[in-house]
Amino acid sequence: MTATAIRQKLSNYIKIADEEKIKAIYTMVSDEINTEENEWDESFVKELNRRSKSFTNNTGKTYTWEETKQAAIKSHIDLEGF
Repeated sequence: MTATAIRQKLSNYIKIADEEKIKAIYTMVSDEINTEENEWDESFVKELNRRSKSFTNNTGKTYTWEETKQAAIKSHIDLEGF
């Protein structure tokens, strides 16, 4: 089935679906809908590109699995003090 045919079937179904089903469908796709609404601004894209380049040319800071794990454990311990 083509994407166009699927869109048409979904559109027709949504027109007649009960409220509970509409809410369920929305819940399944809401993260994607909200992500599309939040477009990345130019400064965010520049930062992503900068980090990507630093990773590619080995100038960016990276962490071993052990360093990452220890940082997560320390962060968890620090939060327990609240």
